[in-house]
Amino acid sequence: MREPRGREGSGKQRAETAHGTAVRARLDQPRTGKAPLLALPNYDPEAFGRLSERIARFLGTGRFIVWMTVVIIVWVIWNTMLPSSVHFDDYPFIFLTLVLSLQASYAAPLILLAQNRQDDRDRVNMEQDRARAERSIADTEYLTREVAALRQGLGEVATRDFVRSELQGLLKELDERREAADLL
Repeated sequence: MREPRGREGSGKQRAETAHGTAVRARLDQPRTGKAPLLALPNYDPEAFGRLSERIARFLGTGRFIVWMTVVIIVWVIWNTMLPSSVHFDDYPFIFLTLVLSLQASYAAPLILLAQNRQDDRDRVNMEQDRARAERSIADTEYLTREVAALRQGLGEVATRDFVRSELQGLLKELDERREAADLL
């Protein structure tokens, strides 16, 4: 029995690529709702997440700290050392404070979004690691049972040392009988 091909009709979530082919959507992402009456242009929902990760990765580097320091130093020098006719933000540097606050207000949510995406990846990796560990444990238990069965089976099989000791015992017995027969 074939499953219906529609998105809402099947129990599996599917997405379409630019070529119109259906691909299975990620299981760690929530399902999207029904298609709206007015179709909006398609966009990649992961694009903003990838962009936020790139920005957060840049914000966490020494390069960003150096660039931010250079910009602030240039800003302060421009507005204090140059002639007052070219100043655009006088001494209390209110506009600089506004720019830094705006940068911080955008940086914090982008960093949180990047952390959430990393947490999702870590959770998926942890689930895969757990499944791999469970398979390894099951394989190890199977092999342990097999080795125990082989040892048990070998316990009933005559080993080389056992056969050698039995043969030596029989040879001694034959020698004793021969010596007893020679004496008679």
